[in-house]
Amino acid sequence: MPSASPPVPQAGPDRPRSLFVNGHFPRRRGLVVCLAALFGFALTVVWSHEFVDQTIGANVAGALLGQDAATASLSGSLAGIAFALATGVAGTFTACNVAVFSAVAPLAGRTRSRRDRSARLLRPLGYLAAGSVAVSAVYGVVVALVGTGMPQFRLGSPGAGGFPPVLVQAMVVFGIIGAVMVWLGLASLGLVPDPLARVSARFPNAPLVVMGALIGGFLIGRPYPLFRRLFHDAAESGNVLYGAASFSLQALGNLVVMGVLFVLVSLLAGERLHRWMSAHPGRASAVIAAAFIAAGVFMVLYWDVRILAYRDLIWFPMAPWA
Repeated sequence: MPSASPPVPQAGPDRPRSLFVNGHFPRRRGLVVCLAALFGFALTVVWSHEFVDQTIGANVAGALLGQDAATASLSGSLAGIAFALATGVAGTFTACNVAVFSAVAPLAGRTRSRRDRSARLLRPLGYLAAGSVAVSAVYGVVVALVGTGMPQFRLGSPGAGGFPPVLVQAMVVFGIIGAVMVWLGLASLGLVPDPLARVSARFPNAPLVVMGALIGGFLIGRPYPLFRRLFHDAAESGNVLYGAASFSLQALGNLVVMGVLFVLVSLLAGERLHRWMSAHPGRASAVIAAAFIAAGVFMVLYWDVRILAYRDLIWFPMAPWA
């Protein structure tokens, strides 16, 4: 009797693979894509930037600094660095950083024993941090060198189509990052070629560095109010060391909550996750793909489509509180 459903193609043993593509794909790949995209769309509809930026972000930063983050003094490098780290942690839950949590998916359930998890716990986070710091530090140097001449320094200046340059830059940067994450998600399901397969053959942890670089790239497009204060301070200082250090700490602050979450998941449920994923290898691909696609769809819709809706250029559904 013929099979009820066609077999899902699997990657051959000689085909290059990366951390995000294990070569085993779930049967209902279309369902995974649809559900993940629907979740990203729904998150875009209900997301309230005012609640996240002010109620959560500003209050967390204020608690860490011991004063109102919006009016905190940034005089002196130490004050600026403390502000960078505090606002980096506080900005974890902003719309810029939703994609950070998709980085947990490829890491969860990779090790079996508690001893193995403990020994390898910090290594993947180190690769993520390396990629993130590399991009954010370079951008901090550029900001310090170019200074107030950068287009996005003037928040209220109209740009293309009446959009301020900072908003145009956010739309471009997050749109590209979102598209990359959707591609990585589709590659995890074997629907498109894996862009990291060749480099992973030589450097197995390259995907983690790339993911970290994407996280560091958030700073290039971030219009988060507290980050803009740091951006202006670095641009006005002209100090490349301060720019690199403050932006690097801002990026590392974004990884703190995600790192804590990864540690908790690994230590408390890592063994069960490993058994669950090992029972059907396609499950790992489904989880990784869903995380990437949901985050990527959210970033594209939120930073490109919903911003156009705010300008009354198109219609997009939004919750009353959004």
